[in-house]
Amino acid sequence: MTKQAIEKPDGFVGVEAQEQRIVPMRLQRFLARAGAASRRGSENLMTAGRVRVNGQVVTELGSKVNPLVDVVTVDGVKYSLSTAATFLMLNKPAGFLTTMKDPRGRSCVASLVPTKHYPGLFPVGRLDKDTTGLLLFTTDGQAAQNMLHPSKHVTKHYIALVEGIVLDEDLDCLRQGITLDDGPCAPAVCELVDMQSRQARPVVEQLQHTRVSRHNAKQASSLRQRALSVVRIAIHEGRKHQVKRMLEAIDHPVVCLHRQSFGPLTLGNLAVGSWRLLTSQELASLTKMGIQQ
Repeated sequence: MTKQAIEKPDGFVGVEAQEQRIVPMRLQRFLARAGAASRRGSENLMTAGRVRVNGQVVTELGSKVNPLVDVVTVDGVKYSLSTAATFLMLNKPAGFLTTMKDPRGRSCVASLVPTKHYPGLFPVGRLDKDTTGLLLFTTDGQAAQNMLHPSKHVTKHYIALVEGIVLDEDLDCLRQGITLDDGPCAPAVCELVDMQSRQARPVVEQLQHTRVSRHNAKQASSLRQRALSVVRIAIHEGRKHQVKRMLEAIDHPVVCLHRQSFGPLTLGNLAVGSWRLLTSQELASLTKMGIQQ
C-alpha cells in the first residue's frame, strides 16, 4: 500500500526542515545567536583563542559547526542555541567605560552587572565614559545587532546639558538634519527643557557631583558660573559621539549627557549604578519590533 502524501499548510516547516535550516553554520554566527557576543565580538573571541569546539581551540573565522552535535565553549562556558537569552538594563554612572574588560585596568561596566550569573552578557552599543543613563545588556547577539541596525529605526532619547543660552530656533538645523564631517544626519527631534524640571535632574546632578582635581578646579568652577541650557534630543542613528558632535556644530558644546530611553525601554526609577532584568512587557515590545524572536 502506498503512503498518501500529507498536504501541509502554507508556511509549515517540519522539525527536520528546521534542523536542516540551522546546520551547519559559521561559528561566529552560532556564537552570536547563542549570546556569547555580537557577531564582531564573536570573531574577536575566536581569534583570541578563547573558543573551543569539541575541546579543540578554533581560530579560523570560516569554521563551521553543527549546533545539534558539536559542543562549543567560550572560556570553558558551554553555549547552545537552546539557551534562553538574557536582557537587562543598567543605569550607567559616569566614569565607567562601556566595555567588559579594559587592558589598562580602568573601571568598566562589567563590574556593575551580574556577569557570573549570566555568562555571555555584553552591552548593546556604547555610552561614553562621561555619559550616563540607560545601557542595555543581552546575551543575544542577533538581537543586539537588530537594536543597532539603522533599518530598525530604534529611537534613543538623550538629555544634554550644554554651554550657552539655547534658543528654540537654534535647534532648527538639527531638526532639518545637520551635516557633520562624516556626512548628513537624519532629522532629530529636539526641544528645550527647563533646568529645574525632573527631566533635567540627571545632567544637573551630574554637574554638581563631578569630581574635580586641583588641575581642573578653576575650569570646573568657571563652567558652573557660565550660562547653561538643557536640550532633549532624539535620534535613531548610532554614529560615534553623534549627539555631542551635533550640539558642538551649533556652538553649544555638551557638558553632561544622559540617555533617557532606548527604543521602548526607559529607566523609570532605576537608581544610578543599579541594574534590572527587562519585564515580560518590555520583552514583548522588543519582539513586536522584530528585535528579538
